Amino acid sequence: MAPNLAPSHTHARPNAGRIRRSAVAAVAGLTAVTLLSACSYGSKADDKKPGADSAASSAGTSGAKLSADTVKIGYFANLTHGTALVGLQEGLFQKELGATQIKTQVFNAGPSEIEALNAGSIDIGWIGPSPAINGYTKSDGQSLKIIGGSASGGVKLVVNPDKISSLDDLKGKKIATPQLGNTQDVALLNYLAGKGFKVDAASGAGDVSVVRTDNKVTPDAYRQGSIDGAWVPEPTASKLVTLGAKVLLNEKDVWPDRKFVITNIIVSQKFLKEHPDVVEAVLRGSVNTNAFIKANPDKAKADANEAIKKEAGNALEPAILDPAWADIDFLDDPLANTLQAEADHAVTAGLLKLPKSSSAGAGANLNGIYDLTLLNKVLAAKGQGPVADAGLGAK
Repeated sequence: MAPNLAPSHTHARPNAGRIRRSAVAAVAGLTAVTLLSACSYGSKADDKKPGADSAASSAGTSGAKLSADTVKIGYFANLTHGTALVGLQEGLFQKELGATQIKTQVFNAGPSEIEALNAGSIDIGWIGPSPAINGYTKSDGQSLKIIGGSASGGVKLVVNPDKISSLDDLKGKKIATPQLGNTQDVALLNYLAGKGFKVDAASGAGDVSVVRTDNKVTPDAYRQGSIDGAWVPEPTASKLVTLGAKVLLNEKDVWPDRKFVITNIIVSQKFLKEHPDVVEAVLRGSVNTNAFIKANPDKAKADANEAIKKEAGNALEPAILDPAWADIDFLDDPLANTLQAEADHAVTAGLLKLPKSSSAGAGANLNGIYDLTLLNKVLAAKGQGPVADAGLGAK
């Protein structure tokens, strides 16, 4: 996610009234390169194909069935999707769904998860901000809704301490990001611009060389010396630290309140319309899971690692797992203001082209991307206040 940085380094929280219409409209031009938002380190090489979904535990299925026999849930085998990993592992979603069965599908990347949602292969998914934006805008606002938050943080700039000892040493160095135009790529480009460095967004060439490298390859690239550092999500950042890298900057430090969205919950608009009771039950499970994670951090961390082991074939070692898990905040608030900021900063970075006309009617925009009605209903039932949609809850 792009930090809210300008050359002045002001940290004022963005809000719906201030975000530029042009930035929102420009999201219509988002291309496939912006689709990844979280790392795939530790994930399987290929996505599970439709029809290869694994049925979740049947615990709690003695309750009354809701309006759907089955709900199909997608997520990544990543720590930033810890709400899904822990909630499924602990049976907290199934408890709320009663006799409605869960089927799961694990993905490595946002594009395939959006495709599955559009095809009806999944109904609800945990996913990063960029693919959610792209899925919504490419469908002219017809495919999905963001219905809740899940995680914040978990992104760091880690560097070779023999080559870089301060932020002023970045000039002339090679810094990796996961993919051209993804959330971390936009964040780095905006940060460098705020520091006065000139970088061509498309090629990555400039005062600092931005090298787009898959998270699975980044540790080897660092080991071989072909990069000097990386702006990457967890657990890739902590993996690099085990190879001798040093954390130079935590992205939390450049965001207001040290919070920025890294994982959202999305739903097919068709499923939301036809089965709001099922969606509400999943959201209750999510809220309960985030509360469980806060109350039982060690057990939740072990649950998430066990789920990763089942899906990816290998667990994360403690030297990677512990610092990575500690840097992720699990929450219900989707941090809608930070999603707005990403659209604005992607335009500023030159990765999103403005339409010829940036008037209100020019192209698709983010209006209506959120529907937090059911989440706020769940929160109210627990005596908690509502979360905001930053003015993007209605078209």
